[in-house]
Amino acid sequence: MTARLTLEQVLAPLARLRGDEIVVTTMGAVRPWAALSDSPLDFASADSAMGHAADFALGIALARPGRRVICLNGDGSMLMTLGTLVTIADSGATNLVLFVLSNRTYEITGNQRVPGGGGVDFAAMARAAGFARAYSFDEPDSYEQELPGIVRGAGPVLVNVRIEAGSEGPLSRGTLKEPPCLHVSLAESARRLRAELAGE
Repeated sequence: MTARLTLEQVLAPLARLRGDEIVVTTMGAVRPWAALSDSPLDFASADSAMGHAADFALGIALARPGRRVICLNGDGSMLMTLGTLVTIADSGATNLVLFVLSNRTYEITGNQRVPGGGGVDFAAMARAAGFARAYSFDEPDSYEQELPGIVRGAGPVLVNVRIEAGSEGPLSRGTLKEPPCLHVSLAESARRLRAELAGE
């Protein structure tokens, strides 16, 4: 059976490495990333636009070419907008790192099976779309060893990481039980990120 990383094994090294990059999270990665980072440069793209975190991250990367943008996307979300891979490659953005956290399930809606779960080669798709670099990992040592070069090198780059399915439940904005990034509306989150970037 193919080895798999835990989400913690993916996110913790990234959080330690992260400098002033903008990090866009979605769905099952929102709460785990918020437990590791409370940066004003974190953006939880976790509302009704499932599948569009990568689009949003690309928009930021194009608007801020001097700032690296990291997107923590899911395999279910990526499947919903595969055309985004071509759009990213064609855009000329060299400052975007797109993670696909492949856990084979739609985690926050009840762990329903993602079509093709575990068999889809997102790295091959990214290369075919024209990505400068694309990687796949299913064990922690090589992932952590290569991560600095992946994040710091020229993009766009896609990182497909095969992870164990988790147990994150539905996300809800505006409730105190959620992490601070979800205490305000999506529009307010976007306004705050814009203000943070404008203050540079």
